[in-house]
Amino acid sequence: MPFVIGLTGNIATGKSTVACMLRDLGATVIDADRVAHDVMRAGTPVHRAVVATFGPQVLRPDGEIDRARLGAIVFSDPQALAQLEAIVHPAVLEEVARRIAAAPTPLVVVEAIKLIESGMADAFDTLWVTTCSPEEQVQRLMADRGLSRQDAEQRVHAQPSQEAKIARADVVIYTDGSLERTRAQVEAAWRDLLENIKKQDADQRG
Repeated sequence: MPFVIGLTGNIATGKSTVACMLRDLGATVIDADRVAHDVMRAGTPVHRAVVATFGPQVLRPDGEIDRARLGAIVFSDPQALAQLEAIVHPAVLEEVARRIAAAPTPLVVVEAIKLIESGMADAFDTLWVTTCSPEEQVQRLMADRGLSRQDAEQRVHAQPSQEAKIARADVVIYTDGSLERTRAQVEAAWRDLLENIKKQDADQRG
């Protein structure tokens, strides 16, 4: 099995940016959000369960789930969010495990916002967490996703504690600064990881 880096962090803290940097360094990246897209496609058991739970108003005209409408429902209602996660997470876990086993590289990154809460992190070899200030999260959501400040703040405040994630992390990447500063942190952590893997391999052979 490949060596697996679990990569998490709250919304708009730079997970995807860091994942791209790790891909450039040679890792296979599995985006759990994209996996969730795949398992929620029309015709799947997850799709049917989501529509049964939240109603046909969450569908686009083509029959696929409108993630913006669904998000508007669940991000304003913790109980609804828990219902959605109970439907989607088991299928995502199964598909992520399949993709890890099929990965073409010895190092794999699994990027997921709910990596810790879903229990996925417990199965991985190391946990990396991205973080930045709440105001930076709000600004990114407004700029990148076109949200109003009220909607952006609502999404940020709906997230679990960043401090709790940092407390679990083996590596913390601070993304408030420039891309160059973030990349320097990622490359340093990657070098340390490769050195540690080499040492572990040497110890096992010795």
